[in-house]
Amino acid sequence: MKHRIQIASITPAVDGGRYPVKTTVGRRVDVSATLFREGHAMVAAGVRYRREDATQWDEAPLRRTEQDGFAGSFEVDSVGSWVYEIIGWTDHYASWLDGLVKKHRAGVADLALEFEQGAILLESHAKPAGVPSPAPELLEQAAQRLRDSSLPTPARVDVARDEELLATLARHPDRRDLTPSMTMPLWVDREKAGFSAWYEFFPRSIGSDGTSSGTFRQAEARLPEVAAMGFDVLYLPPIHPIGTSHRKGPNNTLNPGPDDPGVPWAIGSEAGGHMSVHPDLGTLEDFDHFLAAAEASGLEIALDYAIQCSPDHPWVTEHPEWFDHKPDGSIAYAENPPKKYQDIYPISFDTPDLDGLIAELKRILEFWIARGVKIFRVDNPHTKAVPFWEWVIAEIHASDPDVIFLAEAFTKPHMMQQLAKVGFTQSYTYFTWRNTRWELETYLTELAHGPMANYYRPNFWPNTPDILHEYLQSGAPAAFKVRATLAATMSPNYGMYSGYELLEHVPVRPGSEEYLNSEKYAYRPRNFDVDHSIAPFITRLNEIRRSNPEMLSDLTNIWFHGCDNEQLIVYSKTAGGRRLPNGPVPTDALLVVANLDPHNVQQGFVHLDLWQLGLDTFEGPYLVHDLIRDTSWTWHGSSNWIRLDPHHEDPVHVFRIRVPHG
Repeated sequence: MKHRIQIASITPAVDGGRYPVKTTVGRRVDVSATLFREGHAMVAAGVRYRREDATQWDEAPLRRTEQDGFAGSFEVDSVGSWVYEIIGWTDHYASWLDGLVKKHRAGVADLALEFEQGAILLESHAKPAGVPSPAPELLEQAAQRLRDSSLPTPARVDVARDEELLATLARHPDRRDLTPSMTMPLWVDREKAGFSAWYEFFPRSIGSDGTSSGTFRQAEARLPEVAAMGFDVLYLPPIHPIGTSHRKGPNNTLNPGPDDPGVPWAIGSEAGGHMSVHPDLGTLEDFDHFLAAAEASGLEIALDYAIQCSPDHPWVTEHPEWFDHKPDGSIAYAENPPKKYQDIYPISFDTPDLDGLIAELKRILEFWIARGVKIFRVDNPHTKAVPFWEWVIAEIHASDPDVIFLAEAFTKPHMMQQLAKVGFTQSYTYFTWRNTRWELETYLTELAHGPMANYYRPNFWPNTPDILHEYLQSGAPAAFKVRATLAATMSPNYGMYSGYELLEHVPVRPGSEEYLNSEKYAYRPRNFDVDHSIAPFITRLNEIRRSNPEMLSDLTNIWFHGCDNEQLIVYSKTAGGRRLPNGPVPTDALLVVANLDPHNVQQGFVHLDLWQLGLDTFEGPYLVHDLIRDTSWTWHGSSNWIRLDPHHEDPVHVFRIRVPHG
């Protein structure tokens, strides 16, 4: 009978506490729960939290939000594993005071017993058993005045509800029947896990003449340019030796020439495997130099972690049991019908030597972490055993909690969600294929305001080496600017593949999402200093992101506004998060308006939810300043006219709204 308080509907929680909620260091964790008990007694609540390896709890109060609802927040100040739990207890004094006030208002004349009961409660607070008294004088004096029959009844009621008295009781509650909830897990990542801008390039193409590979030393020349565009993570496809057996030629053909470099994901040759670098790129020492040069430019390197092999990988002869074999004894190559990957052998997690396999896979991560790599983009994790990911990520995080894992999984929703639950820090998404207003609003609402917001961190990519969406294949600069703006301002984490700024847009064939002369199969040297480059536009987007992290580092604060033209999408991001009814007024807001039609002028009225922007009680005009064009307009009320011409101006507005005060 000890735990009388019923605690339910705890948020945030992932699968009832089976998996940790994710946040980043320094962020506020908002919690809520339903608490009640039998009878009419009133309940009080709090949340206590600590690092999992700590012995002492910190605590924050929860405020009542509705009949049995409570909410509050706490902050986390270090990376790693945390836990929290909701606690509730009977607020005996508040319950007594509520009854006293009701009887007094009802005109009950004799309240002597009620006052005596209140005095006894105050004395029990003043002298808790075995606990130093918090404020005995204040509480005992109040108890004496409640017993003072010479005071008029209204005065004694006022004594009972004195603000200083109530504040003291709140600071030192009577928790004789304290009830804790189950302990809920929380994982805290470093800041870059929650807010980052990624850029991908193939180092072999930097400095290449089209027939021979560039090197790490040559690729260093590109680092300051990538950093100058405002990116802070540089992702490299696999840098390991590439097999020659069944090597792919240009555009995925099966007849490579002597100078064709092969696909970087066909890992392994006589030069080594996953813990080696391709000799054409240089040595491990050259990679270390590249890593240091990137850091000096303000970039952090992300490596590709691809659990697969070429037929020439040392594992094929040293550990043939790690692969699936056909009835004729040959090893099965990778397939995703109708696609065939004759140059790649997938690993089998049904191997009888599972312990040996996973130990080696963990050793690969530890090898690169020891060299200074803290970010991994994981290739096709949905084709590997999910329990392996839960195990290996937990193992790595136990010693290196700063390591970030990005899941490159374009697959069924439940698998993508499960990978995030078991530990992946960030996740690829369906953003590339969400291009209409309805698709974008629906998808972002699911990501930002549904259960996925507790554990799934999206990373929006408008293109990848594998994906050239139809939306970009016209080559219209407006299409590239719109998709970059949406990715950069909707999602706290976003990225793009090299060549995007050059408007590369030609598919290998109509109806395909593969690039013509794809860099996966060939060197692709580029001239980045061309007039049609939109690098200045991308640079400005990243400047806006860095100048407004209080709004753009949060996914959950996105809010979609109305517009009478379906080709125009309108959304805001506010400082302090999305405004809830009766919530605090945001201090600042960004408002994005984008023309989703890259070929035609679109115009119409935007209809703003002024309360979401903190403008609902403001009666005068307000200023909207376009951070891209450095131009301002004066707007009035909720409805204002927008015209976006994709041919003669940028197809987007990124407005900064200064909320007027006073």
